[in-house]
Amino acid sequence: MTALFWFRNDLRLEDNAGLTAMAGSRRLLCVYCWPRSVPWCNLTGMGAQRRRFLLESLACLQRSLRARGQELLVLREAPEDALPRLARRYRVTRAAVASAPGVFETRELAQVRAGLPVPLEVFPGNALFEPPVLPAGLKSLPAHYTPFREAVAEHLPAAPTASPALPPPPPGLQCPAVETAEVQPHPTFIARGGEEAAARRLQAWMFREGAVATYRDTRDALQGLYSSSALSPWLANGSLSVRTVARALAVYEREHGASESSDWFYRELVWREFIHYRAYADGSKLFRPSRSAACIGCSFDPRAFARWCAGDTDFPLVNALMHQLVQTGWMSNRGRQIAASCLMHELRLDWRFGAAFFEKHLLDYDVASNYGNWAYIAGAGADPRGGRRFDIDKQTQRFDPDGEFIARWQGVTPSQPLHVVDAADWPIAPENQEP
Repeated sequence: MTALFWFRNDLRLEDNAGLTAMAGSRRLLCVYCWPRSVPWCNLTGMGAQRRRFLLESLACLQRSLRARGQELLVLREAPEDALPRLARRYRVTRAAVASAPGVFETRELAQVRAGLPVPLEVFPGNALFEPPVLPAGLKSLPAHYTPFREAVAEHLPAAPTASPALPPPPPGLQCPAVETAEVQPHPTFIARGGEEAAARRLQAWMFREGAVATYRDTRDALQGLYSSSALSPWLANGSLSVRTVARALAVYEREHGASESSDWFYRELVWREFIHYRAYADGSKLFRPSRSAACIGCSFDPRAFARWCAGDTDFPLVNALMHQLVQTGWMSNRGRQIAASCLMHELRLDWRFGAAFFEKHLLDYDVASNYGNWAYIAGAGADPRGGRRFDIDKQTQRFDPDGEFIARWQGVTPSQPLHVVDAADWPIAPENQEP
């Protein structure tokens, strides 16, 4: 009996329910299909750092599988074309995948299922709790975070499972080594992809440095190696299980005692769970326009969007943040809020264009966290206040009072007019407007 396991956002061996379920087969074919480039908001493909991180994650997974007598076949084909062909070629009798939120992801799953000659089993994805955590599943999902947190307060995170012993791949399977990235990590954020690097980061941040003890006080800092956990890149592509993080936190609190900061960090894990549940429940509604009164009428001004993407606005802190994002693939949580607020409230642009740019560059991109958090700030998602605006001057004074961050990331650029009148006199200059 030959089984097929389709890796998506679960690039790990530990605590991988679908992979463990396939371990009892006589042969196992492990496949990963490179994400397709879906044109969205005039943006396609991955930024150099996000692509580098994914390649490193795949290379690590391939090494780990080879150490266990297995293989990883990485393909540059659409899964609905590749997987049915492989299933027929190797006479697959069982196929599995982990669930993942997202409209395109759901559509892709349905296309693969329709083409496979065998049923496709879908296992839970990278979640904190065992489903069903809510009495009526997604139908009973609260609209806002606090009721959700209260609803799951009595639930304990599920224990992560160990890496399974795996059967060999089908005879004759040829799997080239994962290609090497053209760029290196930026020296200000040296994050390598893969399960091994994730384990090192978790150990260093939580236990060696004990930085979880000060997490609540430092999490909003714009830079700093241990100001936040920075575990989200590995959680996003599944190189790290959120249950592994929760178990490590429980061990830390048992050894060092719980604190306000460790509780705050756990709440962030629950927030991640909530925002993923919301993505499943919302479907295409995840991408709806902002309902905030301040953002109604936001549209698309190509010049303003280009300036924001390039870090060439009239706001030095925002410019510095955008330069940091493109060069490193990373931006702090507070930095993301400031940059998002600028795009929507100062430049009057639709939030979805900004979210698409973040999708291109963030190491920790996943559809639920990225679009869910943008929608929250825009007032299009789970924010009960209907959107949030950040005073950029006050944020600058608070988080970069001496201008060190702005100077490091070259945030000061020449001032430009908000609008440029083109050859057709558009937009109409005020002095030429009729009364």
